[in-house]
Amino acid sequence: MVPLELAQAERILRSVYPAAAVTDVLLRSGGQLSTVYEVRSEDPAHNVIFKIYADQWRWKQRKEVWVYELLAAHTAWPAPAVLHHDRDGGPGGRAVTVLSLLEGLPLSEVAEDLDEDQVTELYRQMGAALAEAHTIGQEAYGYLVTGILDPLPDNGSYMQRQFGKRLKEFEDLGGDENLYAAAVKRVEQGRVLVDNCQGPVLCHNDLHEGNVLVAQDPGGDWRISGLIDVENAVAADPLLDLAKTDYYSLGRGERERAALLEGYGPLPEDAADRLALYRLYHAFELWDWFRSINMAEPLEGIAAEIARLVGLAD
Repeated sequence: MVPLELAQAERILRSVYPAAAVTDVLLRSGGQLSTVYEVRSEDPAHNVIFKIYADQWRWKQRKEVWVYELLAAHTAWPAPAVLHHDRDGGPGGRAVTVLSLLEGLPLSEVAEDLDEDQVTELYRQMGAALAEAHTIGQEAYGYLVTGILDPLPDNGSYMQRQFGKRLKEFEDLGGDENLYAAAVKRVEQGRVLVDNCQGPVLCHNDLHEGNVLVAQDPGGDWRISGLIDVENAVAADPLLDLAKTDYYSLGRGERERAALLEGYGPLPEDAADRLALYRLYHAFELWDWFRSINMAEPLEGIAAEIARLVGLAD
């Protein structure tokens, strides 16, 4: 965690609001790559979010700024506005980005207090939000920074590369040999599916309940009030993005999944098969991540899902 003092916060914030007077700095939920604070001021209009990046992830700042500005230019996504960014002006010389403060809390924090119909409606809105982002076409397939890193011209080449990376990581990290062999076969069988993608689009690539802010209207209805954390964005098949949101809704049921797809809108004829293949990709990605940080508890459940997806279990 990177500490942020009131005086530091006020100095930085005054580059946006010269008269800002900071009254409080509150640690918000962050991640492995950054520390996030809510910075409050005497004038609530000056309340903002500070995102401070770990040194090794300093380069991610440029990416997030670029993606947020791209979304703002082309969609009505409720994403935070970038108010200020500095590569070395944050605490300890770290990169810091100042974002507008959106109302609401992460869906992951409030979902247990919502009924099934309310959660289902929010998943429908998540689907619609993804569909809007996917109207932003990209020139090639690959990882996004402020452009496409190591671009590839077609989805078949891109997914072959990505599956190759994830499967090698799985093998190197000691994953089950039978799962590995069955997955290699399943990926080969699915090569024709990934070739069906019509073109790459901007994909959030991490739109799960922790990255969806929700708020309640005066009438009691819940709505998405913000979509955050775009640091994993890629240029890819839109169904790859939809599959990740579906896969990361672990613990949800068919109602939420159906609502997500309904909110998204019309899908290609091969959508069910392509989504299943992409779920396999995301399962390996998640298993590799948890194993790499020595978090053993989720691994058995993910391995069981992989077994089901490759036909080794019902």
